[in-house]
Amino acid sequence: MGIASINPATGETLKTFEPLSDAAISGAIDRAQQTFEQYRDTEMAQRSQWLHRAAQILTDKREQYGKMMTLEMGKPLAAAIAEVEKCALVCRYYADHAAEFLNDRVIPTDAGKSFVRYQPLGIILAVMPWNFPFWQVFRFAAPALMAGNVGILKHASNVPQSALAIEEILLEAGFPQGVFQTLLISADQVSQIIADDRVKAATLTGSEGAGASLASGAGKQIKKTVLELGGSDPFVVMESADLETAVATAVTARMINNGQSCIAAKRFIVQESIADVFLEKLVARYAALRVGDPMDANTEIGPLATPGIVHELAHQVQTAIDQGGTLRYGGEPDSLKLNESLKRGNFFPPTILSDLPIDASIVQEEFFGPVAMVFRVPDLDAAIRFANHSPFGLGASAWSQNPQEIDRLINEIEAGSVFINSMVKSDPRLPFGGTKRSGYGRELSEEGIREFVNIKTVWVK
Repeated sequence: MGIASINPATGETLKTFEPLSDAAISGAIDRAQQTFEQYRDTEMAQRSQWLHRAAQILTDKREQYGKMMTLEMGKPLAAAIAEVEKCALVCRYYADHAAEFLNDRVIPTDAGKSFVRYQPLGIILAVMPWNFPFWQVFRFAAPALMAGNVGILKHASNVPQSALAIEEILLEAGFPQGVFQTLLISADQVSQIIADDRVKAATLTGSEGAGASLASGAGKQIKKTVLELGGSDPFVVMESADLETAVATAVTARMINNGQSCIAAKRFIVQESIADVFLEKLVARYAALRVGDPMDANTEIGPLATPGIVHELAHQVQTAIDQGGTLRYGGEPDSLKLNESLKRGNFFPPTILSDLPIDASIVQEEFFGPVAMVFRVPDLDAAIRFANHSPFGLGASAWSQNPQEIDRLINEIEAGSVFINSMVKSDPRLPFGGTKRSGYGRELSEEGIREFVNIKTVWVK
């Protein structure tokens, strides 16, 4: 099966690629291992210089790379350019702070000297998704390369041009050949890589199924994995909240990346006393959203990445209605008024569902597109209970001006992150990851760079 770059706004095939052969994969692993033997001994200052150079390339060519992402997976162009700039930010962050994070950590004991040393593992496999084609990769690559590891990337099959561009950026920045390699391969070829003794660990961002498959293969080889999987993030709004700001942020938090984000707000849990007003304001803002060509600066919602996502989302919306939900807005892809050139695109209208029973089975699923579910709860106890009523635990946004409520929301919501009076987002300075079926391990910050190192205890008598 070939690998294709297809414009989701028009259905046009932009470019096709043949997956690498098993022999070519083996050759890439050979190259990575040989490179690692030298690269692990490079000075931290040299790695920092190369990573700063990568950041500059990203900044200088942000429009070019942004357009590439938009054409491959459909996010609005302004968002794509912002993603490239965020990649430059994470590169600069680790270029500036990696040495500090990985310095020997002296710990006083009864030894003459005792300390912890952080050393690279070797080849790290990264299996990455299409929804943030550059960011997901750079948030892995920046800390991994600064730690002295080398990387092999298996990117999503619908963003091959972005995948190849990332390798080119790192090579242009000065990193040696073999330090970071993009392999255009199919999903069933991943098992060959994780089974190779020279590959020491793996990281994956993607679906539960993909994460379970990779973790299972790695587990058989006793290899570490870091997984960032799905999310059905709660957005809790209490009576004390600044309602206007909460509603405005709710729209942004749900519609980021055309609704295709693991940390997008998906379940809006609103205190009963303000629920009618919240829903009325949310519908009005949804109705004003502009859906269309993602290359148009006026467009706020572009196409979904593939036809399959559109079909799955339509099925989920209908299932929600069948299980007792009320369709408040949207729901019908055919209702969109699109230019003729976009009629074959993967568009889905901004949609709002309400009144779903909390125990409806569809509530346990992740909606990966511009669909919001609004729920009413009587009080804080119910809000927290429902926020946790999910197999996922990635992020949570909670809105309140009451210090006691805020304290409980922070302590009792089961998630990898809780954002108070703000939408959930990733930041290089803060660790990022989930709990429950949203995965394990952390990316970014000091915790992220220490995921793929040997934390070696040293005792000198």
